[in-house]
Amino acid sequence: MHVGQFLRGGAVLVLAPILTIITSIAGLLGTMVFGMSTSSVQRFPRLWARIILKLSGVTVIIKGDGALAADHPYIFAGNHQSQFDIFALQGYLGYDFRWLAKKELFAVPVFGTAMRRVGYIPVDRSHSRAAVKSLDEAAQRIAAGTSVIIFPEGTRSVDGKLLPFKSGTMVLAIKAGVPVVPMAIVGTNAILPKGSLLAKSGQVVIRIGEPIETSGYKVKQKHELAVRLQEAVAALMAVEKSGIGAE
Repeated sequence: MHVGQFLRGGAVLVLAPILTIITSIAGLLGTMVFGMSTSSVQRFPRLWARIILKLSGVTVIIKGDGALAADHPYIFAGNHQSQFDIFALQGYLGYDFRWLAKKELFAVPVFGTAMRRVGYIPVDRSHSRAAVKSLDEAAQRIAAGTSVIIFPEGTRSVDGKLLPFKSGTMVLAIKAGVPVVPMAIVGTNAILPKGSLLAKSGQVVIRIGEPIETSGYKVKQKHELAVRLQEAVAALMAVEKSGIGAE
């Protein structure tokens, strides 16, 4: 990493927490003082993500989202290579969605309150009765019209290669009964691989596939859905990396 990129990456590392606090306060003021809806207040995290991407020298291209209905809830499912997956999706997906987040984050002062106010959904990741209840509540929110993003690998890939999809998130999709949209996120691993602190400049491409209907699946078929979804994401990644089907 040359000096210019080192300084840029360092600046982003310092500024990102500050921007996060400012965005959280803006979200709280928007919902509590100015009466903004959870949909309209999404402009703040969207701007937050775009500023971080701009400061990092990262551009984002979205491909293949023509098959999605604007008024339909979806579960967007993509590969997870980097923290920059979150910035790229938040800034440029162009669809009204909320994040699923572990319940512990909602206890963080200001940040956690803002997450709850803007409509993010807490999930208990333990293996308890409370975890089952939180999953059911999340499924109900999605079925009622809230789109979300999930990373079925469960963790970031170290080398950018696709990891096996966990079936637990498939239970959420099946219980919600809404289509799952496969996504391939390409380029973020080179910008900020797992274990790195300083981001590099670069380009991110998010290729969106055809929605997969989940209404025909039962919970006991969660492994089948996981395999089908993983194959769809792998195919999208292969298309993008080969340069075929460029738009």
